[in-house]
Amino acid sequence: MGRALVTLVNPNKIRPTITPYALDILTTSLEESGFDVEVVDLNFHRDEWRAALAGYFDRRRPLLVGVTVRNTDTIYPQEQKVFVGEHREIITEIRRLTSAPLVVGGVGFSSMPFALVDYFGVDYGVKGPGELIICRLADALLTGGSPRDVPGLIVNEGGGAVTRVPVSAELPTSPLAHAGHGESRAWQANRGTAYTRRSGVEHKVDNLAHYHHGGLGNILTKNGCPFTCAHCVEPDAKGNGFARRTVTAVVDEVEALTAQGVHDLHTTDSEFNLSIANSKAVLREIARRKDTDASSPLHSLRLWIYSQPAPFDEEFADLLVAAGCRGVNVAPDHVREDLLNGWKVTAKGTRYYTFDDTVRVVELARERGMLTMVEVLLGMPGETLDTLRECIDRIMALDATVAGFTLGLRAFPYSPLGMDLARQCSGERTVRGLQSNTATEPIVLKTIDQCASVVEYERQFLFEPSGGFRPVYYFSPQLPEDEETLSRPDGRWLNTLRFMWEHIPERDYPRVMLPTAPGLSRHDNNYADNPFLTSMVQLGYRGAFWSRWRDRDSIIEEARAKGIVVPAGA
Repeated sequence: MGRALVTLVNPNKIRPTITPYALDILTTSLEESGFDVEVVDLNFHRDEWRAALAGYFDRRRPLLVGVTVRNTDTIYPQEQKVFVGEHREIITEIRRLTSAPLVVGGVGFSSMPFALVDYFGVDYGVKGPGELIICRLADALLTGGSPRDVPGLIVNEGGGAVTRVPVSAELPTSPLAHAGHGESRAWQANRGTAYTRRSGVEHKVDNLAHYHHGGLGNILTKNGCPFTCAHCVEPDAKGNGFARRTVTAVVDEVEALTAQGVHDLHTTDSEFNLSIANSKAVLREIARRKDTDASSPLHSLRLWIYSQPAPFDEEFADLLVAAGCRGVNVAPDHVREDLLNGWKVTAKGTRYYTFDDTVRVVELARERGMLTMVEVLLGMPGETLDTLRECIDRIMALDATVAGFTLGLRAFPYSPLGMDLARQCSGERTVRGLQSNTATEPIVLKTIDQCASVVEYERQFLFEPSGGFRPVYYFSPQLPEDEETLSRPDGRWLNTLRFMWEHIPERDYPRVMLPTAPGLSRHDNNYADNPFLTSMVQLGYRGAFWSRWRDRDSIIEEARAKGIVVPAGA
């Protein structure tokens, strides 16, 4: 028996499933601190989640309940599906079933934690890595200490007031500092331990089950990112410095997962090749263990990585192959230097790659038999029909396995894009290009200094003033949309979508992912509950879903032939 029970809940119910890795990380540190930890994974009880919660809490009296929120919404600009409403429904039910205090964390939560602590009505929240803070919180609750002495803990004071315990003796002097913006958060992460990964153990994360239902496992080599790319939330949500895990801890974890039968692992770093010396050290250690032990389960590893176009040299490519890498997902975002200047930059505001680097990544991977996906963000500030056409043409000219195009950008409270849009609006006017499918009035954002609280500032990026959901997006107003679309807060950039589908020859559709909207295509290219992806997993395909994209039609036909229900037109 441990000191006390901490219960962790995964409220994410989308399919294909995504392993709630955060709960394994939390479990590892809590168990090391002497606590018993149990997991309630609602992804495997998506239709009977109320009964699952009732059955669990009828027999348990935990000291603390933690809930992970990986995503606030899909961030797909055409779909714009919001998850926090059903998350609050789950949290409200947990509240009804137990008197234990609730703490919420996760990368999605961390993008607007003050607003979500208030919206969910929970006691506490954690912005960024949560493993050390949750241990200190549990210890305070158990020993009679005050949670307000736990550095970095977000506290719900009630009545819309949400505060954060200072992390140093120097008290924050601005709303941004109070919100924790511009912090490293490396101190919050457990960097020296191999996170305990389990399969088939009751009330733990079942990694093998998630692999069978989602096609991938996951592995983290470092947390945080010091870069300041305009659209990205991760330097704020995870911290603006690298929290590198020890190499042996990472590889021990990879070995444990592959031994359990989880053979396809995707990196969850912001980008695997940043801090490349550490990444190379991880790959070398995997290769060393394979070379020195013919029976190592690492021989079954199929690694999939997220990557920036640079740094990426021949040595790195060779090490990827030696470690068992099957595919590289590279994200140049665009091909135009004038658009990327100030957009994809280091903390000092300097660019760190050109399109030639993207070409080189694809070549290095192809030469070594690794698949590639190239991801592009269209519709950023300054995008025109000419720049969009040029980007599509140059990306399609690459010999990549798949090219993925997104049109539109999600704006978050602490991304450089979100803060800049708030400055342009200044609480007085909307900005052309601000859009939300559910907006009922012009979107007028305030800066954090203009808001009465951090809660008010964050809320406006997900909620209308009336309280309804309104995730905020940006689409370049210089794209070929009519004036009615541009002047409506809920206008859809359908002319641009049509151009993209018409510009790319139909013979190339198998090697491209294009944004979809009803009536434009028979395909649904969103992730959540995607019929192709769910069919692929049910048929037993494993690995990054994009690696099977060229076989999409044949896989759907195979699913239909085997009696797997696939919606018409999928």
